[in-house]
Amino acid sequence: MSDFKPLAGMRIVTLALNVPGPLAAKRWCDFGATVIKVEPPEGDPLEIYSAEWYHDVNIGQQKRRINLKTAEGKEALAQLLSTADLLLTAQRPAALERLGLGWDELQNSYPKINHIVIVGYPVPNENEAGHDLTYQASLGLLTPPTMPKTLVADMAGAERAALEGMALLMARKAGEKGQQVFIPLSEAADYMAQPLSYGLTSETGLLAGNVPEYALYETANGWLALAALEPHFSARLKQELGLSELSHQTVAEKLKQKTATEWAVWAKQRDIPLVSL
Repeated sequence: MSDFKPLAGMRIVTLALNVPGPLAAKRWCDFGATVIKVEPPEGDPLEIYSAEWYHDVNIGQQKRRINLKTAEGKEALAQLLSTADLLLTAQRPAALERLGLGWDELQNSYPKINHIVIVGYPVPNENEAGHDLTYQASLGLLTPPTMPKTLVADMAGAERAALEGMALLMARKAGEKGQQVFIPLSEAADYMAQPLSYGLTSETGLLAGNVPEYALYETANGWLALAALEPHFSARLKQELGLSELSHQTVAEKLKQKTATEWAVWAKQRDIPLVSL
């Protein structure tokens, strides 16, 4: 991380819990912003789901426990927002309205504040319920009954929120008025699904194991991932394996002769992209 802190002096208040919001806020912390995270009295559910991740993702953020359903809590939040350049939320807009945090109310009370709103779906479905699993399912990214290994929408949504927040804060420094930007997680998932939607990783796609130099192979005692897709890598693979041609059969037969660990060492010595699973 560079020592340059472009967000030094900027103040951010976040009400966002779980994964996307805290990850975005961590980015801003890393770039020098002061981030104040407001949690409800019961805390952030992520601390229950994964205490270690909760700790790591919230490093650098100032945490406050405030009950926003009470008059005292609303006053405490108002004091924080009075000096904030950006508000980050992950509640549905209808819930924000009930808390007195609708955009019209925010603009009236804090004309210069910016607002990043993480939601499930874009307008006009911004109040519709959703979760990472449902976003992935709707885009064909799941293979039942196997559950996904990562949170595609949450992670991509966090990066998008961080980027949009940076843009708003730069505009704030330039004297622009406050703006509100929605970050629909379903759109973030759709962005990450482009390799599939454009056919690159579909069943017949180039990156779906349909070329011998980009596939998974079983070895003498495990599996490996081979990604020698570029011509110079595939030419080197062919030469180093001593093959007259590359096919799934010829490569598979060759890779069965050693363990996955042995092949990983072999590949590293020859600058061939291959790792053991």
